Amino acid sequence: MSEEITEELAEIEEENFDDAFDENEEETSLHAIDDKKENLQTHGKIKSNLCGTIISLEAGYSKTTLLTTKEMIVDELGLIHSGFIFGAADYAAAVAVNEPNVVIIGSRSKFLAPAKLDDLVEFEAKAKFEDSRKREIKVMGFINEIKIYEGIFHAIVLEQHIFKTKIKNADRSYK
Repeated sequence: MSEEITEELAEIEEENFDDAFDENEEETSLHAIDDKKENLQTHGKIKSNLCGTIISLEAGYSKTTLLTTKEMIVDELGLIHSGFIFGAADYAAAVAVNEPNVVIIGSRSKFLAPAKLDDLVEFEAKAKFEDSRKREIKVMGFINEIKIYEGIFHAIVLEQHIFKTKIKNADRSYK
């Protein structure tokens, strides 16, 4: 093996978060390789088994899928917690904006139908790009062409990471 390949593999291993899983726990992913991530500028370290896999990525548009898993179930009938649906919709919205420092700052959501174990939820997100740094993104989620989710997300694109941004009138000290 060449030295360049060995160095690249060492870098990949350092960034691998698979150790966070138990030895017997497997990561479920719809696609073995998420090839759309090569153009992704945001949320690069997100877990696709929890928030979705990118199917299509264009300026102001994304299509993602989420395969529901046993870890998302809330009861004995296989109902999926709506928080996982919301998280996947949030991810689709951020991907549609596709800026390194995009932050979702608000949303309105409607859960129109439930999801169950092993459902494949497809999300489509369309962002309205304005002249300012603010964005509005409409996200719809479908299972077999049945709309189960609809939401409007509001985002802002910051000049630098939110943890490096000074926010006016923000007192982070605890008294």
